[in-house]
Amino acid sequence: MAKEGPNWDGLLKWSLAHSDGTNPSRNLSEEDRKWFMEAVQAQSVDVVKRMKEITLVMQTPEQVLEAQGVTSADIEDMLDELQEHVESIDMANDLHSIGGLVPLLGYLKNSHSNIRAKAAEVVTTIVQNNPRSQQLVMEANGLEPLLSNFTSDPDVTVRTKALGAISSLIRHNKPGVTAFRLANGYAALRDALGSENVRFQRKALNLIHYLLHENASDCNVVSELGFPRMMMHLASSEDAEVREAALKGLLELAREETKGADGSLGEDEKLKQLLQERINGISSMSPDDLGAAREERQLVDSLWNTCYNEPSSLKEKGLLVLPGEDAPPPDVASKHFEPPLRAWAANPSTDKSPSSEKKEAPLLLGGPPPEAPDSQNNSGAGEDANRQPNR
Repeated sequence: MAKEGPNWDGLLKWSLAHSDGTNPSRNLSEEDRKWFMEAVQAQSVDVVKRMKEITLVMQTPEQVLEAQGVTSADIEDMLDELQEHVESIDMANDLHSIGGLVPLLGYLKNSHSNIRAKAAEVVTTIVQNNPRSQQLVMEANGLEPLLSNFTSDPDVTVRTKALGAISSLIRHNKPGVTAFRLANGYAALRDALGSENVRFQRKALNLIHYLLHENASDCNVVSELGFPRMMMHLASSEDAEVREAALKGLLELAREETKGADGSLGEDEKLKQLLQERINGISSMSPDDLGAAREERQLVDSLWNTCYNEPSSLKEKGLLVLPGEDAPPPDVASKHFEPPLRAWAANPSTDKSPSSEKKEAPLLLGGPPPEAPDSQNNSGAGEDANRQPNR
C-alpha cells in the first residue's frame, strides 16, 4: 500500500540530484514541476484561511459549541494555534480585517478561566511592539475587559495574564496610558502588590517602573497611594526578580524627589534600614550568588547614593564591582565576523587572481636596478629581500 502524504525521501533525492552541481542545469519538465509543487503545497498552511476558520469558531456561541462537543480545552488549543499565527505583525493586523479581533476580545469574558487567560495571552502577542494593533484594540474597547479581569477576576492566573496584556497594550501608547490612569489603574496596581503571587507582583512592579520612568509626574500619585512602603516591603522578598523590580521603582521615586528638593523618601528610616539589611544580605552571599545579584548590588548602591549623597558600603567592601565584571567583553567579532578588507590585509597572498596579482619587475641584463634613495630604504627593504628573480 502506498504511503499517505508526499514522498519526502523521493523529494530529497530529487532535490539533491538537481542541485549537487554534477549535472548541467536544465528546464524542469511539466511532470516534475507538478510533482514538486504538489509535494510542497501538501505541507503548506494557508494562514489567512486558517485564521478565518478560527474566527468562525470564535464567533459561534459558547452553548452551540458545547452542544457540538467542543470543550474548553479544544478552544484553548485553538487559541494556542492563533497565537502562533499572530506572532507575525502582518497577521496580527489582519486579524481585525477578517473579523477575528472582536470575538477574541469576547473570550476575555468567557465562563472558563483557562480561556480567559489564554485570550489575554493572544492579545499580548498581538499588541506587543505593534502600534497599529494597539490602536485597533483600543478602538474595540479591549482595555475594558482586560482591566476588569486584572482587578476582579477570582483566578490569579487570569489576573496576571490580563495585567501582562495591559502592559503590552499601553507601552509606548499615550492614549492607552491615559485611559489606564482614568480607569484608576494605579489603585489596581497597588492591590496587585499586596498579592501573595510572585509572578503577579513582578508584572505589577515592572509596569509601575515603566510608568514612573515615562511619566515622572506620576511619582506624586503613587506616593500618595502608599506605594513606597509596599515597595520597601517587596524589596526584601525572597524572589530576586521581585526585589530588583521593587528597588527600581524606589530608585525612580528617589530620583524624582531629588529633582524637586523633596527628600521625604531619603528621610524615611525604614528605607535606610531596608538598604542596610540588603547590604548585609549581599555581603553574606556565596560567590555564585554574588555574581547573579549584580543588578541588585548596583540598584542598592544607586538608591543609597541618591538618598544619602554618598556611596554605600558595598563599594568599600569591594562588592559593588566584582573582579572581572569591569573587564571588556571578549573580542569575538574580529575572529568570526572579520571584515573582508582586514582579512585580505592580514593574508594578501590568498588573492592570486591574474587581474589583481602584482607583476614582478623583469630581470635587467645590465645588472641589478639602482638602489632606492635612503628615504625609501626602510619601507622597501623587507619587500626587496623577499622578492626572488624569475628564472
